[in-house]
Amino acid sequence: MTNESKTGGIEKRSARAIASDVNARRLSAREVTDAILSHVDRVDDRVGAYLTRLYGLAREHAGRVDLRIAAGEKLPLAGVPVAVKDNMCLAGTRTTCGSRILENWVAPYTATAVQRILDAGGIPIGKSNMDEFAMGSSCENSALGVSRNPYDLDTVPGGSSGGSAAAVAAGEAAIGFGSDTGGSIREPAAFCNLVGFKPTYGRVSRYGLIAFASSLDQIGPLTRTVEDAALAYDAMAGYDPMDSTSINRSLEPTADALRSNASESSSAAPKADNSRTDLRGLRVGLVREFSTDKLGNEIDALYQQAYKDLAALGAEIVEVSLPTAEYGLATYYLIAPAECSSNLARFDGVRYGLRVDGDDVGAMYEATRAAGFGPEVKRRILIGTYALSSGYYDAYYVRAQKARTLVANDFKKAFEKCDLIACPAASSPAFGFNAKSDPYSMYLMDYYTIPMSLAGLPALSVPCGWIDVKGKPMPMGLQLTSPLFTERLLLSTAHTYEQSTKHAEKHHPEVPW
Repeated sequence: MTNESKTGGIEKRSARAIASDVNARRLSAREVTDAILSHVDRVDDRVGAYLTRLYGLAREHAGRVDLRIAAGEKLPLAGVPVAVKDNMCLAGTRTTCGSRILENWVAPYTATAVQRILDAGGIPIGKSNMDEFAMGSSCENSALGVSRNPYDLDTVPGGSSGGSAAAVAAGEAAIGFGSDTGGSIREPAAFCNLVGFKPTYGRVSRYGLIAFASSLDQIGPLTRTVEDAALAYDAMAGYDPMDSTSINRSLEPTADALRSNASESSSAAPKADNSRTDLRGLRVGLVREFSTDKLGNEIDALYQQAYKDLAALGAEIVEVSLPTAEYGLATYYLIAPAECSSNLARFDGVRYGLRVDGDDVGAMYEATRAAGFGPEVKRRILIGTYALSSGYYDAYYVRAQKARTLVANDFKKAFEKCDLIACPAASSPAFGFNAKSDPYSMYLMDYYTIPMSLAGLPALSVPCGWIDVKGKPMPMGLQLTSPLFTERLLLSTAHTYEQSTKHAEKHHPEVPW
């Protein structure tokens, strides 16, 4: 059998399928890598998922995986192609955050989460595009390239993890690294017909992630199936002493428990009979304040059907309330810019990155930051600096942190009545470039995802149907969220819903394979 026939359609295979073939030595990691790199060369000039393609590094890692397999190791992600969001350090690679200020900066070390995926057998195919410093909901704020949605190249892939989402949707990777501050994994997943998973804050190390808002940022996977998301999470999660926000708490495997009854508590052991795929005994909350009737008849009908599908699987649907949810946007857009203002102060032309000379140090700072940062980053730095300034700190930042506590408390009360919450992952399908040119309309895209981020909860987006947009079917995502540290319950529920509905399989992107 020729290499081409062995790797035919490799770009559409799941991470689980690829790892199984490589572990069984039906395929080598090098064969998979060469096939994916060839596919990237064919399609990425149109999709624009990657800022940097890592041909040499990918083949080097593939060679190491093949040696480990030959030595008898079994690797959970053997030979699986991975897209690394370009705000995560990977030693020896250009790491830009989609910004001019870091355009030529080369990372001297590797982020913990990335290293764990590589240790599990993953192959880094490239560094993926993103909104500059992860600030945006469309990937239009990148200073270094344009990424397009593979389902319609005239629409955005979502953001800020748009490059990773586009890479996975177009078959240029099986797993994409994303970082989620206010919805930056879940929204692009919804736009690109993917599963996007944000774990509990602190479950995945942030060491090596270039910070936007430190109390909100969390790394997670973008994949084509819930099973692949669980595989990636199991590989990357866990305590890391290099990250002061990492939580030292035992982990429960999620991938091997997906087919157990989703209504089991997250602490229960998987049943010996793993065949059940219903949601009996599970209470799913619908948030009164997250009504979908204001999103238009077609979108409202789609989400109402998703809730009916959960009920048809045996879940009990209950109404819950999050009274402070309406303050989520205002709260987030004080806390996140304040932390961004502090974190981005380090980019001054002195230590690393771009430097623009000036007559004195102050002029050099000003010229460097003016040339290096884009409009959205400057806007958030200004908002954050104002909120932290003398005379305004208590009125804005401290008040926002108090509101954040109220949001978290509302979720605790809601989870007394339900096991999970279901709601939209995005208020619309993917939109065209420049369709939301004013900041406020773009910020509203995060309305349904921000409250979960403020509370640090695990949440994911799973495909839930299609909306006709100018004659093209465009995907939508259902967001599920559960209490802190209940990743296994969350992934099991999403897997059951996914396998029952098969929404993701009904259409395929029209990218020239």
